[in-house]
Amino acid sequence: MSEPVWRVELPDEAATRALAREIAGMVGAGDLVTLSGDLGAGKTTLARALIRVLADDPELEAPSPTFTLMQVYDTPAFPIVHADLYRVKDPSELAELGWDEAAEGALVIVEWAERAGSALSADRIDIALYMDAKRGPNFRRAEIVGHGEAARRLVRLRGAQTLLERCGWDEAERRHMQGDASTRAYELLVKPDGDRAVLMISPPRADGPPVKGGKPYSALAHLAEDIKPFVAMDEALIAEGFSAPRIFAADLDAGLAVLEYLGDESVIDADGPRPERYSEAMRLLAHLHGRKLPEEIRFSGGTYRLPTYDLGAFLIEADLLVEWYAPHVLGVQLASGARAQYENAWRGALSGPLAEPRTWTLRDYHSPNLLWLANRGGDQRVGLLDFQDALLGPPAYDLVSLLQDARVTVPDELELKLLGAYSFIRKNMEQGFDVATFATSYAVMGAQRASKVLGIFARLDKRDGKPGYLAHIPRVTNYLAKDLGHPALAELKAWFEQYLPQIFVEEAAA
Repeated sequence: MSEPVWRVELPDEAATRALAREIAGMVGAGDLVTLSGDLGAGKTTLARALIRVLADDPELEAPSPTFTLMQVYDTPAFPIVHADLYRVKDPSELAELGWDEAAEGALVIVEWAERAGSALSADRIDIALYMDAKRGPNFRRAEIVGHGEAARRLVRLRGAQTLLERCGWDEAERRHMQGDASTRAYELLVKPDGDRAVLMISPPRADGPPVKGGKPYSALAHLAEDIKPFVAMDEALIAEGFSAPRIFAADLDAGLAVLEYLGDESVIDADGPRPERYSEAMRLLAHLHGRKLPEEIRFSGGTYRLPTYDLGAFLIEADLLVEWYAPHVLGVQLASGARAQYENAWRGALSGPLAEPRTWTLRDYHSPNLLWLANRGGDQRVGLLDFQDALLGPPAYDLVSLLQDARVTVPDELELKLLGAYSFIRKNMEQGFDVATFATSYAVMGAQRASKVLGIFARLDKRDGKPGYLAHIPRVTNYLAKDLGHPALAELKAWFEQYLPQIFVEEAAA
Protein backbone atom coordinates (compact mmCIF):
# COMPACT_ATOMS: atom_id res chain seq x y z
CA MET A 1 0.00 0.00 0.00
CA SER A 2 1.38 3.42 -0.96
CA GLU A 3 2.06 6.03 1.69
CA PRO A 4 -0.40 8.95 1.93
CA VAL A 5 0.62 12.16 0.18
CA TRP A 6 0.53 15.52 1.96
CA ARG A 7 -0.09 18.31 -0.55
CA VAL A 8 0.85 21.88 0.35
CA GLU A 9 0.31 24.96 -1.80
CA LEU A 10 3.18 27.45 -1.80
CA PRO A 11 1.99 30.72 -3.36
CA ASP A 12 5.24 32.55 -2.61
CA GLU A 13 8.69 32.21 -1.05
CA ALA A 14 7.31 33.07 2.40
CA ALA A 15 5.11 29.98 2.22
CA THR A 16 8.16 27.94 1.23
CA ARG A 17 10.02 29.20 4.30
CA ALA A 18 7.00 28.34 6.47
CA LEU A 19 7.01 24.79 5.10
CA ALA A 20 10.73 24.56 5.86
CA ARG A 21 10.04 25.46 9.49
CA GLU A 22 7.46 22.69 9.72
CA ILE A 23 9.80 20.12 8.16
CA ALA A 24 12.55 21.24 10.54
CA GLY A 25 10.37 20.15 13.44
CA MET A 26 10.46 16.51 12.39
CA VAL A 27 14.02 15.93 11.18
CA GLY A 28 17.32 15.39 12.93
CA ALA A 29 20.70 13.69 12.79
CA GLY A 30 20.68 10.59 10.59
CA ASP A 31 17.56 11.60 8.66
CA LEU A 32 17.21 11.91 4.89
CA VAL A 33 15.17 14.43 2.93
CA THR A 34 15.00 14.06 -0.84
CA LEU A 35 13.91 16.88 -3.14
CA SER A 36 12.65 16.35 -6.67
CA GLY A 37 11.09 18.47 -9.40
CA ASP A 38 11.92 20.17 -12.65
CA LEU A 39 14.74 22.68 -12.98
CA GLY A 40 13.60 25.92 -11.40
CA ALA A 41 10.92 24.24 -9.29
CA GLY A 42 12.46 25.58 -6.07
CA LYS A 43 14.38 22.62 -4.68
CA THR A 44 17.39 24.69 -3.65
CA THR A 45 15.13 27.44 -2.27
CA LEU A 46 13.42 24.95 0.02
CA ALA A 47 16.72 23.33 1.01
CA ARG A 48 18.25 26.72 1.79
CA ALA A 49 15.25 27.68 3.95
CA LEU A 50 15.45 24.38 5.83
CA ILE A 51 19.18 24.77 6.47
CA ARG A 52 18.73 28.32 7.76
CA VAL A 53 15.97 27.27 10.15
CA LEU A 54 18.02 24.40 11.57
CA ALA A 55 21.13 26.58 11.83
CA ASP A 56 19.05 29.33 13.48
CA ASP A 57 20.63 31.81 11.07
CA PRO A 58 18.23 33.48 8.60
CA GLU A 59 21.15 35.10 6.74
CA LEU A 60 23.31 31.98 6.40
CA GLU A 61 24.96 31.64 3.01
CA ALA A 62 23.66 28.41 1.50
CA PRO A 63 24.60 28.29 -2.17
CA SER A 64 23.38 25.64 -4.57
CA PRO A 65 25.72 22.62 -4.57
CA THR A 66 25.23 22.11 -8.31
CA PHE A 67 28.94 22.47 -9.01
CA THR A 68 30.46 21.38 -5.69
CA LEU A 69 27.97 18.47 -5.53
CA MET A 70 28.00 18.58 -1.74
CA GLN A 71 27.95 21.32 0.91
CA VAL A 72 28.40 20.55 4.62
CA TYR A 73 27.10 22.85 7.39
CA ASP A 74 28.04 22.48 11.07
CA THR A 75 24.99 23.57 13.06
CA PRO A 76 24.76 23.58 16.88
CA ALA A 77 22.60 20.45 16.90
CA PHE A 78 24.05 18.30 14.10
CA PRO A 79 25.80 18.62 10.75
CA ILE A 80 23.76 19.06 7.58
CA VAL A 81 24.80 17.73 4.19
CA HIS A 82 23.17 19.40 1.18
CA ALA A 83 23.88 17.50 -2.03
CA ASP A 84 22.91 17.98 -5.66
CA LEU A 85 23.49 14.78 -7.62
CA TYR A 86 22.42 16.09 -11.02
CA ARG A 87 25.93 15.59 -12.43
CA VAL A 88 26.42 12.15 -10.85
CA LYS A 89 26.28 9.47 -13.55
CA ASP A 90 26.76 6.39 -11.37
CA PRO A 91 26.19 5.75 -7.63
CA SER A 92 29.80 4.54 -7.33
CA GLU A 93 30.91 8.16 -7.75
CA LEU A 94 29.57 8.94 -4.25
CA ALA A 95 32.51 7.12 -2.64
CA GLU A 96 34.91 9.50 -4.34
CA LEU A 97 33.00 12.41 -2.83
CA GLY A 98 33.46 11.04 0.71
CA TRP A 99 29.71 10.58 0.92
CA ASP A 100 29.61 7.99 3.72
CA GLU A 101 31.92 9.98 6.01
CA ALA A 102 30.04 13.26 5.47
CA ALA A 103 26.59 11.71 5.90
CA GLU A 104 27.32 9.85 9.14
CA GLY A 105 25.34 11.46 11.98
CA ALA A 106 24.12 14.25 9.69
CA LEU A 107 20.82 15.38 8.27
CA VAL A 108 21.14 14.74 4.55
CA ILE A 109 19.19 16.87 2.04
CA VAL A 110 19.51 15.56 -1.50
CA GLU A 111 18.41 16.98 -4.84
CA TRP A 112 18.20 14.52 -7.75
CA ALA A 113 18.33 11.67 -5.25
CA GLU A 114 17.46 9.05 -7.87
CA ARG A 115 21.06 9.32 -9.12
CA ALA A 116 22.26 7.74 -5.84
CA GLY A 117 20.50 4.43 -6.41
CA SER A 118 20.49 2.18 -3.33
CA ALA A 119 23.04 4.35 -1.49
CA LEU A 120 20.22 6.28 0.21
CA SER A 121 18.18 5.07 3.16
CA ALA A 122 14.69 3.66 2.66
CA ASP A 123 13.55 5.71 5.68
CA ARG A 124 13.16 9.18 4.28
CA ILE A 125 10.97 12.14 3.46
CA ASP A 126 10.39 12.73 -0.24
CA ILE A 127 9.36 16.24 -1.29
CA ALA A 128 8.35 16.80 -4.91
CA LEU A 129 7.87 20.39 -6.14
CA TYR A 130 5.68 21.35 -9.09
CA MET A 131 5.09 24.63 -10.89
CA ASP A 132 1.78 25.84 -12.29
CA ALA A 133 2.11 28.65 -14.82
CA LYS A 134 -1.61 29.37 -14.62
CA ARG A 135 -1.21 30.39 -10.98
CA GLY A 136 1.77 32.66 -11.51
CA PRO A 137 5.56 32.40 -11.79
CA ASN A 138 6.13 32.06 -8.03
CA PHE A 139 3.49 29.42 -7.30
CA ARG A 140 4.65 25.94 -6.31
CA ARG A 141 2.88 22.83 -5.06
CA ALA A 142 4.70 20.45 -2.74
CA GLU A 143 3.80 16.80 -2.46
CA ILE A 144 5.35 15.23 0.63
CA VAL A 145 5.57 11.51 1.36
CA GLY A 146 7.17 9.82 4.35
CA HIS A 147 8.65 6.34 4.25
CA GLY A 148 9.37 4.07 7.21
CA GLU A 149 9.75 5.88 10.53
CA ALA A 150 9.52 9.20 8.70
CA ALA A 151 5.94 8.35 7.71
CA ARG A 152 4.88 8.33 11.37
CA ARG A 153 6.59 11.65 11.98
CA LEU A 154 4.89 13.14 8.97
CA VAL A 155 1.51 12.05 10.32
CA ARG A 156 2.31 13.90 13.55
CA LEU A 157 3.34 16.97 11.58
CA ARG A 158 0.05 16.99 9.68
CA GLY A 159 -1.79 16.46 12.96
CA ALA A 160 -0.05 19.50 14.44
CA GLN A 161 -1.10 21.65 11.51
CA THR A 162 -4.70 20.48 11.85
CA LEU A 163 -4.65 21.21 15.59
CA LEU A 164 -3.24 24.70 15.03
CA GLU A 165 -5.95 25.44 12.47
CA ARG A 166 -8.59 24.24 14.92
CA CYS A 167 -7.57 26.67 17.65
CA GLY A 168 -6.66 29.64 15.47
CA TRP A 169 -2.86 29.39 15.65
CA ASP A 170 -2.17 28.15 12.12
CA GLU A 171 -0.93 31.55 10.95
CA ALA A 172 1.63 31.77 13.75
CA GLU A 173 5.34 31.55 13.10
CA ARG A 174 6.76 28.35 14.58
CA ARG A 175 10.13 28.57 16.32
CA HIS A 176 11.95 25.63 17.86
CA MET A 177 12.47 25.88 21.60
CA GLN A 178 15.50 24.53 23.42
CA GLY A 179 14.66 21.18 24.95
CA ASP A 180 16.11 19.27 27.87
CA ALA A 181 16.78 15.59 28.39
CA SER A 182 13.29 14.37 27.51
CA THR A 183 11.89 12.98 24.27
CA ARG A 184 9.31 15.76 24.04
CA ALA A 185 9.70 18.71 21.70
CA TYR A 186 8.34 22.25 21.91
CA GLU A 187 7.76 25.06 19.45
CA LEU A 188 7.11 28.69 20.27
CA LEU A 189 4.14 30.01 18.29
CA VAL A 190 4.20 33.71 17.48
CA LYS A 191 1.25 35.42 15.81
CA PRO A 192 1.70 38.52 13.64
CA ASP A 193 0.32 40.63 16.51
CA GLY A 194 2.97 39.23 18.87
CA ASP A 195 0.65 36.93 20.82
CA ARG A 196 2.44 33.73 21.87
CA ALA A 197 1.67 30.12 22.69
CA VAL A 198 3.59 26.84 22.84
CA LEU A 199 3.09 23.71 20.76
CA MET A 200 3.94 20.63 22.81
CA ILE A 201 4.83 17.53 20.80
CA SER A 202 4.71 14.46 23.03
CA PRO A 203 3.96 11.34 20.96
CA PRO A 204 3.19 8.06 22.71
CA ARG A 205 6.31 6.55 24.23
CA ALA A 206 7.60 3.37 22.62
CA ASP A 207 8.55 0.64 25.09
CA GLY A 208 12.26 0.23 25.59
CA PRO A 209 14.01 -3.09 26.17
CA PRO A 210 13.03 -5.07 29.29
CA VAL A 211 15.34 -4.34 32.20
CA LYS A 212 13.73 -6.18 35.10
CA GLY A 213 10.91 -8.70 35.39
CA GLY A 214 10.24 -8.44 31.68
CA LYS A 215 9.29 -4.76 31.99
CA PRO A 216 10.98 -1.72 30.42
CA TYR A 217 12.43 1.05 32.57
CA SER A 218 9.57 3.43 31.77
CA ALA A 219 6.98 1.00 33.14
CA LEU A 220 8.96 0.24 36.30
CA ALA A 221 9.59 3.92 36.99
CA HIS A 222 5.98 4.84 36.12
CA LEU A 223 6.88 7.36 33.41
CA ALA A 224 4.05 8.82 31.37
CA GLU A 225 3.36 6.72 28.28
CA ASP A 226 1.48 9.46 26.41
CA ILE A 227 0.26 13.04 26.79
CA LYS A 228 -2.86 12.23 28.83
CA PRO A 229 -1.15 12.43 32.27
CA PHE A 230 0.16 15.89 31.37
CA VAL A 231 -3.31 17.14 30.40
CA ALA A 232 -4.88 15.60 33.50
CA MET A 233 -2.30 17.07 35.89
CA ASP A 234 -2.38 20.43 34.10
CA GLU A 235 -6.12 20.77 34.56
CA ALA A 236 -5.89 19.51 38.16
CA LEU A 237 -3.18 22.00 39.13
CA ILE A 238 -5.13 24.88 37.61
CA ALA A 239 -8.23 23.72 39.51
CA GLU A 240 -6.17 23.88 42.72
CA GLY A 241 -5.26 27.50 41.93
CA PHE A 242 -1.72 27.06 40.62
CA SER A 243 -0.14 28.47 37.46
CA ALA A 244 0.11 25.59 35.03
CA PRO A 245 -0.25 26.61 31.37
CA ARG A 246 -3.82 26.66 30.09
CA ILE A 247 -4.45 24.24 27.25
CA PHE A 248 -6.01 25.92 24.21
CA ALA A 249 -6.40 22.67 22.24
CA ALA A 250 -5.10 19.11 22.39
CA ASP A 251 -5.01 15.92 20.35
CA LEU A 252 -4.54 13.21 22.95
CA ASP A 253 -4.08 10.38 20.46
CA ALA A 254 -1.38 12.22 18.49
CA GLY A 255 0.32 13.62 21.61
CA LEU A 256 -0.11 17.28 20.70
CA ALA A 257 -1.22 20.30 22.71
CA VAL A 258 -1.26 24.06 22.26
CA LEU A 259 -0.37 25.65 25.60
CA GLU A 260 -0.45 29.06 27.17
CA TYR A 261 2.94 30.78 26.99
CA LEU A 262 4.00 31.66 30.53
CA GLY A 263 7.09 33.62 29.54
CA ASP A 264 10.76 32.87 30.07
CA GLU A 265 11.63 34.56 33.34
CA SER A 266 13.38 32.03 35.54
CA VAL A 267 13.69 31.56 39.30
CA ILE A 268 17.48 31.73 38.87
CA ASP A 269 19.91 34.19 37.34
CA ALA A 270 23.58 34.12 36.34
CA ASP A 271 24.57 33.97 40.02
CA GLY A 272 22.33 31.02 40.86
CA PRO A 273 19.04 30.77 42.78
CA ARG A 274 17.18 34.00 43.46
CA PRO A 275 16.30 33.55 47.15
CA GLU A 276 12.97 35.38 47.07
CA ARG A 277 11.78 33.31 44.11
CA TYR A 278 13.00 30.04 45.59
CA SER A 279 11.16 31.02 48.75
CA GLU A 280 7.91 31.34 46.80
CA ALA A 281 8.55 28.01 45.07
CA MET A 282 9.08 26.41 48.48
CA ARG A 283 5.91 28.04 49.83
CA LEU A 284 3.90 26.65 46.90
CA LEU A 285 5.03 23.13 47.76
CA ALA A 286 4.17 23.56 51.43
CA HIS A 287 0.67 24.74 50.52
CA LEU A 288 0.22 21.92 47.99
CA HIS A 289 1.41 19.23 50.40
CA GLY A 290 -0.80 20.53 53.17
CA ARG A 291 -3.97 19.84 51.17
CA LYS A 292 -6.03 16.71 50.78
CA LEU A 293 -5.56 15.92 47.11
CA PRO A 294 -7.42 13.37 44.99
CA GLU A 295 -5.67 10.23 43.82
CA GLU A 296 -8.00 9.99 40.83
CA ILE A 297 -8.41 13.03 38.59
CA ARG A 298 -11.37 13.76 36.36
CA PHE A 299 -10.30 15.83 33.37
CA SER A 300 -11.44 16.74 29.87
CA GLY A 301 -10.04 13.46 28.47
CA GLY A 302 -11.70 11.18 31.04
CA THR A 303 -10.32 9.90 34.33
CA TYR A 304 -6.70 9.54 35.32
CA ARG A 305 -5.41 7.77 38.42
CA LEU A 306 -1.97 8.80 39.57
CA PRO A 307 0.48 5.90 39.94
CA THR A 308 2.14 5.37 43.29
CA TYR A 309 5.81 6.12 43.82
CA ASP A 310 6.37 2.60 45.09
CA LEU A 311 9.45 0.71 46.20
CA GLY A 312 10.00 -0.74 42.73
CA ALA A 313 10.10 2.71 41.14
CA PHE A 314 12.53 4.07 43.73
CA LEU A 315 14.81 1.05 43.36
CA ILE A 316 14.94 1.03 39.55
CA GLU A 317 15.82 4.75 39.63
CA ALA A 318 18.54 4.30 42.24
CA ASP A 319 19.91 1.40 40.19
CA LEU A 320 20.82 3.87 37.44
CA LEU A 321 23.84 4.82 39.54
CA VAL A 322 25.35 1.32 39.48
CA GLU A 323 24.17 0.66 35.92
CA TRP A 324 25.53 3.82 34.28
CA TYR A 325 27.39 6.19 36.60
CA ALA A 326 29.70 3.68 38.29
CA PRO A 327 31.02 2.00 35.11
CA HIS A 328 30.96 4.92 32.66
CA VAL A 329 32.06 7.81 34.89
CA LEU A 330 34.04 6.14 37.66
CA GLY A 331 35.20 3.11 35.67
CA VAL A 332 33.91 0.69 38.34
CA GLN A 333 32.14 -2.55 37.38
CA LEU A 334 30.19 -3.77 40.39
CA ALA A 335 29.71 -7.50 40.96
CA SER A 336 26.29 -8.99 41.61
CA GLY A 337 26.99 -9.29 45.34
CA ALA A 338 27.79 -5.60 45.69
CA ARG A 339 24.69 -4.69 43.70
CA ALA A 340 22.53 -6.87 45.95
CA GLN A 341 23.93 -5.12 49.02
CA TYR A 342 23.19 -1.77 47.40
CA GLU A 343 19.56 -2.70 46.80
CA ASN A 344 19.12 -4.09 50.32
CA ALA A 345 20.52 -0.88 51.82
CA TRP A 346 18.01 1.12 49.80
CA ARG A 347 15.14 -1.11 50.86
CA GLY A 348 15.90 -0.33 54.48
CA ALA A 349 16.39 3.40 53.93
CA LEU A 350 13.19 3.79 51.91
CA SER A 351 10.93 2.06 54.42
CA GLY A 352 10.35 5.30 56.34
CA PRO A 353 9.38 7.60 53.43
CA LEU A 354 7.20 4.87 51.93
CA ALA A 355 5.19 4.67 55.14
CA GLU A 356 4.34 8.39 55.11
CA PRO A 357 1.06 9.86 53.84
CA ARG A 358 1.34 10.39 50.09
CA THR A 359 0.83 13.60 48.14
CA TRP A 360 1.17 14.77 44.55
CA THR A 361 4.85 14.39 43.70
CA LEU A 362 5.43 16.47 40.56
CA ARG A 363 8.84 14.77 40.26
CA ASP A 364 10.78 17.39 38.29
CA TYR A 365 10.23 20.42 40.48
CA HIS A 366 13.47 22.27 39.80
CA SER A 367 14.74 25.43 38.13
CA PRO A 368 14.41 24.41 34.44
CA ASN A 369 10.70 23.78 34.97
CA LEU A 370 9.79 26.79 37.12
CA LEU A 371 8.98 30.25 35.78
CA TRP A 372 8.60 33.55 37.59
CA LEU A 373 5.28 35.29 36.87
CA ALA A 374 5.74 38.72 38.40
CA ASN A 375 2.30 39.92 37.33
CA ARG A 376 0.54 37.27 39.44
CA GLY A 377 0.15 36.96 43.18
CA GLY A 378 0.55 34.32 45.87
CA ASP A 379 1.31 30.78 44.78
CA GLN A 380 0.46 31.74 41.21
CA ARG A 381 3.72 33.66 40.92
CA VAL A 382 5.50 30.36 40.21
CA GLY A 383 4.70 28.85 36.81
CA LEU A 384 4.78 25.05 36.56
CA LEU A 385 5.88 23.33 33.36
CA ASP A 386 6.82 19.67 33.80
CA PHE A 387 4.53 17.33 35.70
CA GLN A 388 3.41 14.56 33.33
CA ASP A 389 5.38 11.99 35.35
CA ALA A 390 3.67 12.99 38.62
CA LEU A 391 3.06 10.27 41.18
CA LEU A 392 1.60 9.81 44.64
CA GLY A 393 4.68 9.89 46.81
CA PRO A 394 6.53 11.37 49.80
CA PRO A 395 6.26 15.17 50.03
CA ALA A 396 10.01 15.53 50.67
CA TYR A 397 10.86 14.43 47.12
CA ASP A 398 9.83 17.66 45.36
CA LEU A 399 11.39 19.85 48.05
CA VAL A 400 14.67 18.01 47.49
CA SER A 401 14.31 18.53 43.74
CA LEU A 402 14.12 22.27 44.36
CA LEU A 403 16.69 22.71 47.13
CA GLN A 404 19.24 20.24 45.74
CA ASP A 405 18.90 21.38 42.14
CA ALA A 406 21.08 19.29 39.84
CA ARG A 407 21.73 22.15 37.41
CA VAL A 408 22.47 25.04 39.76
CA THR A 409 24.20 25.09 43.14
CA VAL A 410 21.89 25.93 46.02
CA PRO A 411 24.02 27.30 48.90
CA ASP A 412 23.78 25.29 52.13
CA GLU A 413 22.51 28.28 54.07
CA LEU A 414 19.66 28.90 51.61
CA GLU A 415 18.77 25.20 51.60
CA LEU A 416 18.60 25.06 55.40
CA LYS A 417 16.65 28.30 55.64
CA LEU A 418 13.99 27.17 53.17
CA LEU A 419 13.84 23.66 54.62
CA GLY A 420 13.10 25.21 58.00
CA ALA A 421 10.52 27.60 56.54
CA TYR A 422 8.77 24.72 54.77
CA SER A 423 8.59 22.73 58.02
CA PHE A 424 7.23 25.78 59.86
CA ILE A 425 4.43 26.25 57.32
CA ARG A 426 3.50 22.57 57.31
CA LYS A 427 3.48 22.38 61.12
CA ASN A 428 1.14 25.38 61.30
CA MET A 429 -1.16 23.75 58.74
CA GLU A 430 -1.13 20.26 60.31
CA GLN A 431 -0.82 19.45 63.98
CA GLY A 432 0.49 15.96 63.18
CA PHE A 433 3.40 17.15 61.05
CA ASP A 434 6.63 15.84 62.57
CA VAL A 435 9.73 17.87 61.70
CA ALA A 436 12.26 15.16 62.60
CA THR A 437 10.48 12.54 60.48
CA PHE A 438 10.35 14.94 57.55
CA ALA A 439 14.05 15.78 57.91
CA THR A 440 14.87 12.08 57.69
CA SER A 441 12.68 11.64 54.64
CA TYR A 442 14.34 14.68 53.06
CA ALA A 443 17.80 13.13 53.41
CA VAL A 444 16.66 9.77 52.05
CA MET A 445 14.87 11.35 49.10
CA GLY A 446 17.90 13.55 48.46
CA ALA A 447 20.23 10.56 48.28
CA GLN A 448 17.82 8.62 46.09
CA ARG A 449 17.30 11.49 43.67
CA ALA A 450 21.03 12.21 43.47
CA SER A 451 21.72 8.55 42.70
CA LYS A 452 19.10 8.60 39.96
CA VAL A 453 20.34 11.86 38.46
CA LEU A 454 23.97 10.71 38.40
CA GLY A 455 22.86 7.64 36.47
CA ILE A 456 20.72 9.67 34.06
CA PHE A 457 23.51 12.16 33.33
CA ALA A 458 25.96 9.33 32.68
CA ARG A 459 23.41 7.63 30.40
CA LEU A 460 22.79 10.85 28.50
CA ASP A 461 26.51 11.02 27.80
CA LYS A 462 27.25 7.38 27.04
CA ARG A 463 24.06 6.29 25.28
CA ASP A 464 22.59 9.50 23.90
CA GLY A 465 25.72 11.43 22.98
CA LYS A 466 24.93 14.41 25.24
CA PRO A 467 28.10 15.03 27.27
CA GLY A 468 27.02 18.46 28.50
CA TYR A 469 25.28 16.97 31.53
CA LEU A 470 28.59 15.65 32.89
CA ALA A 471 29.42 19.20 34.01
CA HIS A 472 26.75 18.89 36.72
CA ILE A 473 28.08 15.65 38.22
CA PRO A 474 30.39 17.25 40.87
CA ARG A 475 27.43 19.23 42.20
CA VAL A 476 25.19 16.16 42.40
CA THR A 477 27.86 14.00 44.06
CA ASN A 478 28.24 16.77 46.62
CA TYR A 479 24.51 16.57 47.37
CA LEU A 480 24.70 12.78 47.61
CA ALA A 481 27.66 12.78 50.00
CA LYS A 482 25.95 15.38 52.17
CA ASP A 483 22.70 13.40 52.35
CA LEU A 484 24.55 10.20 53.21
CA GLY A 485 25.68 11.88 56.41
CA HIS A 486 22.20 11.37 57.93
CA PRO A 487 22.07 8.51 60.47
CA ALA A 488 19.15 6.90 58.60
CA LEU A 489 21.51 6.31 55.68
CA ALA A 490 24.40 4.82 57.67
CA GLU A 491 24.19 1.42 55.92
CA LEU A 492 24.10 3.03 52.49
CA LYS A 493 26.99 5.34 53.37
CA ALA A 494 29.06 2.33 54.43
CA TRP A 495 28.33 0.72 51.06
CA PHE A 496 29.58 3.80 49.20
CA GLU A 497 32.66 3.97 51.38
CA GLN A 498 33.46 0.36 50.48
CA TYR A 499 32.60 0.29 46.79
CA LEU A 500 32.47 3.88 45.47
CA PRO A 501 34.57 6.03 47.82
CA GLN A 502 35.25 8.41 44.91
CA ILE A 503 32.08 10.34 45.64
CA PHE A 504 33.50 11.55 48.94
CA VAL A 505 36.70 12.62 47.19
CA GLU A 506 34.60 14.59 44.66
CA GLU A 507 32.71 16.17 47.55
CA ALA A 508 35.94 17.43 49.08
CA ALA A 509 36.99 18.88 45.73
CA ALA A 510 33.63 20.52 44.96
